[in-house]
Amino acid sequence: MSALLQVHALQVQYRVRRGAAGRRVRLQALQGVELALRARDALGVVGESGCGKSTLARAIMGLIAPAAGRIVWEGQDIASFAGGARQRLHRELQMIFQNPSGSLDPRMCVGEIIAEPLLVHRTDLNARARTHMARAALAQLGLGENFARRYPHELSGGQCQRVAIARAMILQPKLLVCDEAVSALDMSMQAQIIALLRALRQAHPLALLFISHNLAVVRELCDQVVVLYLGRMMELAPAALLYAHPLHPYTRALFAAIPIADPQLQPKRLQNIAPGEPPSALAPPSGCVFHTRCPYAIERCTREVPPWEAAGEGRHVACHRWREI
Repeated sequence: MSALLQVHALQVQYRVRRGAAGRRVRLQALQGVELALRARDALGVVGESGCGKSTLARAIMGLIAPAAGRIVWEGQDIASFAGGARQRLHRELQMIFQNPSGSLDPRMCVGEIIAEPLLVHRTDLNARARTHMARAALAQLGLGENFARRYPHELSGGQCQRVAIARAMILQPKLLVCDEAVSALDMSMQAQIIALLRALRQAHPLALLFISHNLAVVRELCDQVVVLYLGRMMELAPAALLYAHPLHPYTRALFAAIPIADPQLQPKRLQNIAPGEPPSALAPPSGCVFHTRCPYAIERCTREVPPWEAAGEGRHVACHRWREI
């Protein structure tokens, strides 16, 4: 099966002010990202804050222009899309943002919010048909018909997130991008949203790009996982293999940070967490960007950028020493 989405050598830069004089410098937010998603794939994107997860989502959605590289949708570079093709792209790619209530217009009731994409992309529908589809979308997500008349401030965080999902899914997209879609929710509501996304994937030929710092949630939902650090790809692997035996030291440090309810084992696990804070993206380390925090770093790691290597069984890793550690 051919890929729906392909990302080739993607680079994204920001122009930011630095220092008291406000001198503008370039911040390399993403560099050399290579990804592919097919229909019904679920790819998790994980890493510490500032690693480039949200930047990747926004670049794929066309909200940020890449500095280099290509984003290909169904065999065509999205940079070449214009007019009707661009509108079709917006219909087929939908996004759920991190703050559910902040992404909903407070002046519109829920029914209007969900039906709004139909005004743009389904001009063949009249008002009655749009209302019917909006209420059907609410029902599919476990919200009663009376929710259509409510406003966002009248809803809980979980209900707002369901409305955001309904708004994204009403166009039946081919790719759904979730940027920290459950981070603002409590554990029980997270479980409900994860179950809901899993059910939507089974009901529709839907590819999912799921961005999260919660590794336990990613494990529940995703088939593959890519690990980012300072805008670079550290490791990419099927989820089952990655969680059973991570190859990259940074991936191991991330997993060591997951708390477990065992007072005997948890202190030992904490010893494996990468020390200190990530370096500034304005001045990333030479060679392997993780070498300043890596317990296995050698002199070569400070000089040479590790190649992106195939490690078998669909795995890839960027580490000079992954075979020996």
